[in-house]
Amino acid sequence: MTHPLSIQLYTLRDQMAADRDGTLTRLAGIGYRSVEPYDPTADPAGFRKIADDLGISVTSTHAYALFDKDAGEVFDAVATVGTDRAIIPGGIAHEEFTTLEGLQRTADLLNGFASKAAERGIRIGYHNHWWEIEPRFEDRTALEVLAGLLAPEVFLEVDTYWAAVGGADVPQLLRSLGDRVLALHVKDGPGVKDEPHTAVGKGVIDVPSILAAAPDAVRIVELDSCAGDVFDAVAESHAYLTALEGRS
Repeated sequence: MTHPLSIQLYTLRDQMAADRDGTLTRLAGIGYRSVEPYDPTADPAGFRKIADDLGISVTSTHAYALFDKDAGEVFDAVATVGTDRAIIPGGIAHEEFTTLEGLQRTADLLNGFASKAAERGIRIGYHNHWWEIEPRFEDRTALEVLAGLLAPEVFLEVDTYWAAVGGADVPQLLRSLGDRVLALHVKDGPGVKDEPHTAVGKGVIDVPSILAAAPDAVRIVELDSCAGDVFDAVAESHAYLTALEGRS
């Protein structure tokens, strides 16, 4: 792997809100050299400055803001924070993933975002949860069907934990999606909904097999919630993944 291990900053949303610069400094001290913001429109220039000062790159950013802000403003912010990958992490009704018509509407929406983004040199991605995995269409997940409807430039960021919770054989799913997958959210926990997550390597997810199925995808640690100290958990996750994949 050539990409530095990243972390989705939503994991530390409370800490970021209270002390952004201090939180980023602490993550850099743990060893994270890359991050994924969850709202690029929140002081993008200030974010870029502290990231540059700390030697932190930006793998990609979530761009939920595309649903309620001017697209040009959002894409400018994406570029300012230092990436050309903007990912839609939600905002689409769960029911849209239960019918072929809904999947086509979803694809049309994402393809429309991608067309606008391309004018700014930015690529659009989509991030799944369990509700794109549970519906099946002749033994294919809704996410797989959606992938076949997306424009070639639209990529996927597969949340491996939620894919497992949704019932997927995650390594098989990743192999099925192939080169469409540019990034993985790597998380761990009890493998059920509505329970806190754990440090990666401390739960029930077969992380080594999952990562082996997508060797070129960017690894991004994310914990939606955490029962213990979140800084301890992200440090343990970094140590586990660093040892597992021989990272620096």
